[in-house]
Amino acid sequence: MTTVRLNHEIDSKLSILTEMEKSSKSEIIKKAISDYYDQHIQGKSSYELGKELFGKYGAEENASEVYKRKVKEKLHEKHSH
Repeated sequence: MTTVRLNHEIDSKLSILTEMEKSSKSEIIKKAISDYYDQHIQGKSSYELGKELFGKYGAEENASEVYKRKVKEKLHEKHSH
């Protein structure tokens, strides 16, 4: 559960919206947060959403080179008998 403190002006606006929409304050706040989220996330690619995390926790070695080396080793083991 989250508690939000609103100043008088915003609380008054919220009260007007509850009357206009015939809805509760909670429902209007939930919808506002959902709309805000959609507006800021919409249209962003997967890369844009995660670019700050890419490579942050990776190995020091190049993953593609490590993968290629391991595949070659496995193939060599399999066919060297």
